[in-house]
Amino acid sequence: MQRPAAQRLPTPSRSNTVNPEAEPPVVPVLTAIEARVLGTLMEKARTVPDSYPLTLNTLVLGCNQKTSRDPLMALDEAQIATALDHLQSLELVRASTGGRVARFAHNFQRGVGVYEQAAVLLGMLMLRGPQTAGELRLNCERWYPFADISSVDGFLEELLERPAGKGGPLVVKLARAPGAREQRWAHLLCGPVDPDAAAVAGAATDMPGTGGHAERLAQLEQEVARLRRIVARLCAELGVEAEPGADGVSDLPDVD
Repeated sequence: MQRPAAQRLPTPSRSNTVNPEAEPPVVPVLTAIEARVLGTLMEKARTVPDSYPLTLNTLVLGCNQKTSRDPLMALDEAQIATALDHLQSLELVRASTGGRVARFAHNFQRGVGVYEQAAVLLGMLMLRGPQTAGELRLNCERWYPFADISSVDGFLEELLERPAGKGGPLVVKLARAPGAREQRWAHLLCGPVDPDAAAVAGAATDMPGTGGHAERLAQLEQEVARLRRIVARLCAELGVEAEPGADGVSDLPDVD
């Protein structure tokens, strides 16, 4: 299968900041499998640091997760190993062989030449497909605590307006899907995106009974559970008992 045309991305910075004067090298556009492998490494680095870097077997499991992935994939070790080989040649992934088995870590932020917040957003877009700024903020909560939706929008706009001298835009703002209130964003690391097709796909995931709707509902339930734990802790600190209501939700005391 012939790879997509190459695009120019900035030289990896040797610090936590981007070097605007560096000459951008030619880097091929990623395949869908390479994007999934890279996004999974970026996710696990932040969510399960004790298990990171990842072994090939753990990486296979992460790439094929049934949750927090769009689209779902069923990749085997050979496919992921091939993707890892190419990503290492691009200096976007590094391997360590000091232990019994090889382990892999990403080098995305320096390899692509973007700030931490932008790397987080691109990683989430690689894993979960087009999303609104609000969805990105919620989904990135375990990766990076964006202050508000406007801060997410700000970094997305910077990625959208990235000058040609630094490799050009890395995201695109899609047309509003039928019935949607907000526009979605998509990454360009795998090449150009068909805005119309992506918008239609986004509308389908918003329909009740689809995976996207069910997943967002599960996220909301988790958020409610987290808020309940916070309220319970605050009540304990204040010496106030919160009795469970008839519907199973705690009846909160009145606040003067």
